[in-house]
Amino acid sequence: MQDNKTEKTPDFANWKPKTELGKKVKDREITSIDEILDQTMRILEPEITDSLLTLENDLMLIGQSKGKFGGGARRVFRQTQKKTMEGNKPKFSTIAVVGDRNGHVGVGLGKAKETVPAREKAMRRAKINIFKIRRGCGSWQCGCQTPHSIPYAVTGKCGSVEIKLMPAPKGKGIICQKDIAKIIELAGIKDIWAKTRGQTKNRVNFVYACEDALRQLAKVKIRHDDIDKLAIVEGEKKRDAAEASEASETAPTQPEGEQ
Repeated sequence: MQDNKTEKTPDFANWKPKTELGKKVKDREITSIDEILDQTMRILEPEITDSLLTLENDLMLIGQSKGKFGGGARRVFRQTQKKTMEGNKPKFSTIAVVGDRNGHVGVGLGKAKETVPAREKAMRRAKINIFKIRRGCGSWQCGCQTPHSIPYAVTGKCGSVEIKLMPAPKGKGIICQKDIAKIIELAGIKDIWAKTRGQTKNRVNFVYACEDALRQLAKVKIRHDDIDKLAIVEGEKKRDAAEASEASETAPTQPEGEQ
């Protein structure tokens, strides 16, 4: 299994933005990714996401090892070949997922003739496709009023694969397939149940079905009373007044009269 890696901070001093949105981000006119997503602005440069979020990334196991020593083991790159007069021309594809574990996640597919360019394309597209989700406490077994799960059940579909995400009580964990758990974990969800149907061996459709389900969270209309009842948080979770006062009480203070 691929371990999560924290993205290194790029050198923004040498970054020359090409879009109007990129220029505003570099000039610090825009300081929040939620401000961009709320106004449905298109992100065309991955540096925009890098400058506003601290991201972790991972690769999905969409390929399969072949040959005498492969044994059918899963791998991050899926290899295909094109038959030509000159011979076989291989091509590699991979899916990357990025997230800040606080309500933002993105998925991207990259294809190239070599593995490294395919991975870089996937990372770039995942950062461009970043979106925010809704979190909450929608399980009837819990009611802890903290956004550790999702507020309601949602369904996503891609091809024949259909996945249903359901809220789980606190402490239950992420109960789903391992690759899908990577996406849900990077999105900031700690407890969830998942039910799947269709040809789930097709990992590409499986990943996109999960992405579709997470996007459906923000499309459901909710009543104002349910926001507090289900502890719904959209995007980044901010500290409330109680957490802020608790942090100020535990902070060390300078003794009076000390020079």
